[in-house]
Amino acid sequence: MDAVKASGFLAGIRWVSVPTVASTDAPTSALAVVYTDECVFEEYRFFPRNPDLVLVDSQLVANAPATFLAAGVGDALATWLEARATSASGSLTMAGGTPTLTGTALARLSWDVLWENALVAMDAARDHIVTPALEKVIEANTLLSGLGFESGGLAAAHAVHNGLTAAPQTHGLAHGQKVNIGSITQLVLEGAPTSEIADFVEFTTRVGLPTTLTEIGLRPEDTEEIQAVARAATLESETIHSMPFTVRADDVAAALTSIERLGRRVRARAGLPEPQPYRPAH
Repeated sequence: MDAVKASGFLAGIRWVSVPTVASTDAPTSALAVVYTDECVFEEYRFFPRNPDLVLVDSQLVANAPATFLAAGVGDALATWLEARATSASGSLTMAGGTPTLTGTALARLSWDVLWENALVAMDAARDHIVTPALEKVIEANTLLSGLGFESGGLAAAHAVHNGLTAAPQTHGLAHGQKVNIGSITQLVLEGAPTSEIADFVEFTTRVGLPTTLTEIGLRPEDTEEIQAVARAATLESETIHSMPFTVRADDVAAALTSIERLGRRVRARAGLPEPQPYRPAH
């Protein structure tokens, strides 16, 4: 999707998005994420317009592996967490203005739709059938999240995602899988209520998203890699500075390291399986 938008802009022509998975909000947005040949985040590239049309065939989404839909849920859940942080700090959104009531409300709507429908929609996706719950999650992942992050703002969750691309162990993971780790890290940085963090960890584990370092190829003792992630996440240009307080690299490293024990404890209390180590397929 990002390659289509970038190519259309460089060619001076209009473009449409026809996604076959609902794994990110990229089909809707007016930006592209650029990576190096080594899969490390490089920059956001902004365009003067959004796609003229976003056309989604729900059956195509249902036919795709369910892991894509889960990744989209991870990406979209971060929309509200980051929009509320951006609103609290009064920082600029990805569209270049201050947060609007509409953009922030859409971000919250995306969150509410997912908490109500994501687990049932995942069942439908695993069975490759289209249900009302799946339709709602497709809309939340693709449209509401796209409008919400552009007009609501990004904060720590996506900055941590970008930082994680500096760790080769995480390569091969879907965008939304790494964003989910970023969301948990943001909640820890915020000092969110323990119950809120636990609910988020349990819910996203049930969706099928990683909630521990183990599941993204890292370990708490991988100090050098975690420090590299934290430094990349706190670069001057990063959206983590939209948080309503100052965030340093050491803060990110500590929060990121802490989620291993946190995730394991929540999963054990909820009777969920222990995390399985992630190993890149290539």
